[in-house]
Amino acid sequence: MVATAPRLTFREQRALLGRYLRPQRGKFALLGGLLIGNLALQLANPLILRAFIDAALAQQSLETLIGGALLFIGVALATQAVAVAETYVAEDVGWGATNQMRADLTAHLLGLDLSFHNGRTPGELIERVDGDVTALANFFSRFVLLVAGNGVLLIGVLVLLWREEWHVGLAMTVFAVITTAVLVRSRNFGVAAATAERQATAELFGFLEERLAGLDDLRANGATAYVLRRYYERMRAVYRSGLSAAVRQALLVVISVGLFTAGYLTALGMGIWLFQAGAISLGTVYLFFAYADMLRRPLDQITEQLQELQKAGAGMARVQELYAIHPTITDPAECGMRNAECGMATGDGDRAAASAASAASAASVASVASAATPATSSVVAIPHSAFRIPHSAVPHSVAAAVAFEDVSFGYGDATMVLHNVSLRLEPGTVLGVVGRTGSGKTTLSRLLLRLYDPAAGTIRLDGTDIRRLPLAALRARIGVVTQDVQLFQASVRDNLALFDPALDDTRIVTILHDLGLGDWLAALPAGLDSELPAGGGGLSAGQAQLLAFARVFLRDPGLVILDEASSRLDPATERLIERAVDRLLQGRTAIIIAHRLGTMERADRILVMDGGRVVEDAPRAALARDPESRFHALLRAGLDLADVPV
Repeated sequence: MVATAPRLTFREQRALLGRYLRPQRGKFALLGGLLIGNLALQLANPLILRAFIDAALAQQSLETLIGGALLFIGVALATQAVAVAETYVAEDVGWGATNQMRADLTAHLLGLDLSFHNGRTPGELIERVDGDVTALANFFSRFVLLVAGNGVLLIGVLVLLWREEWHVGLAMTVFAVITTAVLVRSRNFGVAAATAERQATAELFGFLEERLAGLDDLRANGATAYVLRRYYERMRAVYRSGLSAAVRQALLVVISVGLFTAGYLTALGMGIWLFQAGAISLGTVYLFFAYADMLRRPLDQITEQLQELQKAGAGMARVQELYAIHPTITDPAECGMRNAECGMATGDGDRAAASAASAASAASVASVASAATPATSSVVAIPHSAFRIPHSAVPHSVAAAVAFEDVSFGYGDATMVLHNVSLRLEPGTVLGVVGRTGSGKTTLSRLLLRLYDPAAGTIRLDGTDIRRLPLAALRARIGVVTQDVQLFQASVRDNLALFDPALDDTRIVTILHDLGLGDWLAALPAGLDSELPAGGGGLSAGQAQLLAFARVFLRDPGLVILDEASSRLDPATERLIERAVDRLLQGRTAIIIAHRLGTMERADRILVMDGGRVVEDAPRAALARDPESRFHALLRAGLDLADVPV
C-alpha cells in the first residue's frame, strides 16, 4: 500500500526555498547570469550552421566557409565552458543550502522531547536528516533557474520559428502547449510513491543501525537467521516502493518521448514540404529540425525537473513534517515566559520571578561552568503539603531546594508511571531510591531534569517551578551519572568538558588524578589532546565510568543524581572511586538510585518505590532497625534489590 504524502502548498514551497537561498542570493544571481548566457549561445549555433549550409550550397568562398566553421566551433566551446561554470556554481549553491538545512534539522531534533526520540531509531533520523535533504539538493540549486531558463529558451525558439515561417511557428507552438499541459498535469503522479520509497529506506537504515549495535548479542544468542529474515523483509519493502516510484517516473519518460517524436516528425515534414515548394532553403530545413530538437531540450528538462520535484516534494513534506513537531518542554529562555507560549497559568509574582530567572540564565550558566569552588548542596523536597520558598535570586554556589509536590506522570495514554509522589530533601541530604525495575526510580531524575514534564503536580528548585527556569540554567545545576556512559570520537578534553573551551586544563588534570586516572592520562600519547574512539572503544567499563564522574566534578553542581552509577564497576575500581564519590557528595544534595544494597550505605534517607508510588520514606538507620519495613527485609535477605519483591 502506497503511503500518502502530505502535500505542501506553493506558498510553503516558496517559503522553504527562500529561507535557504536568500543567504546565497549573490551566487544565485551569478548562476542566473550563467544560465542566460548558456541559453543565448544555444540559440545562436543553429543560426550559424544554417548560414554555413546555405553558403556551402551557394558555393561561396573557402574563407567564408572556414570563418563560419570557426565561429560555430568557438560558440560550441563557449557553450561548454559556460555549462561547466554553471554546474560548479549550482553545486555550490545546492550544497550550501542543503548543509544549512541539515544543521537546522539537527538542531531542531536535538531540541525535541525525549518521548519523540524514544519512538524513533537513530538510523531513521539519520536518513531523515541526510537522505531526505539530499533529495532537495537539485531543487535548491537548479530547479527554479532551470525551469525559468528553459521557459525562456522555449519562448525564444518559438519566436525564431515564427520569424522564419509562421506555419511552422504555429505548429510547434501547438505542440509545445500540448506537451507542457500533459507534463504539468502529471507533476504529482509519483509523489506518493517517492514518499513511500523514502520512508522504506529510512526504516531500513533504522533497522540496520539497531542490529549492528547489538551484533555481539545477536550472534551469541543465535538470532542471525531471524535478523536476516527481517532484513530481507525491509529490503523487499524498499524494492517494492522503489519499483513503484521508478515505474511511475518511467511513464513520464515514455509520454515525453512519444510527444517529442511527434514534434520531430511535424518539423521535418513541414520543412520538406516548404523546401519542395521553394519557400525555404535547405539550411532553413535544418534550422527547423534543429529548433524542434532544441524544443525537446527545455521540455525534456522540465520533465526531468518535474520528476525531481516529485522527489523534492516528498523530501520537503517529510522535512516540513519534522519542523512541524514542536517540543512540549518549553524553554522560558526562548518563549519569553509569555503565558500563551509556555502554556502555564502564572500569577504576577511568578511572572516577575520567571522574568528574572530568564534574564539571569546566561550569567547563571556561565557562573556554574566556571565555578572553581565546590557548590553547596541542593535541597530536594516533594511534600504532600504545598511547599513554597520565596522566589529569590539564589546563586548556584548556595543551597538549592527542590520540591516534588503530588507529582504524577504517564506516557501518553499508557498506565501512569508515578502516582502523587511527594518528598523533600534538606541541604546535604543523600537520598537512596530503591525499588524493582519499572517502579519509577529513574523517572524521578528525568522529571527533575525536565526531560519530561509531569502530568500533575509541581517540581520546584529554590521555590521556583522548574518550568519557569531556563533549561540550560536548570541542567547546569544538576550533575547526573548513569550506568550508560556516552563517549564521543573526540579528544579527552572535549569528552570531559563536552566541547566547552572555557574549562581550564589544569583543573581537568587535577580531577583526573583525584579519580585515580593519572597513570592512564600519562600513558596517552597526546595527553588531553588524545582522541578517544567512538563509544569508548579501548576503555574498560570502569575507566569510562570514572570519566563520567570527572564530568560531574568539572560542572560542580549543587545536586547530584547517581543512577546505577557503579553497577558497571568491578570491585577494585569501585573501591578506587569511593573516596571520590564521598568528596563529590560532600556538601551537596544527592539522589542515589541503585539495586545494590552496598551503594545505599552512604544514604541518609531511603525512599522505597513500588508501582510508581512511595511506599516507604524514612531515615536509613530507622528503616534498617524496623523489622516491619521493606528495606529491613531487603537487608536481612542480603540480596540485590532487583530480585526482591517490595
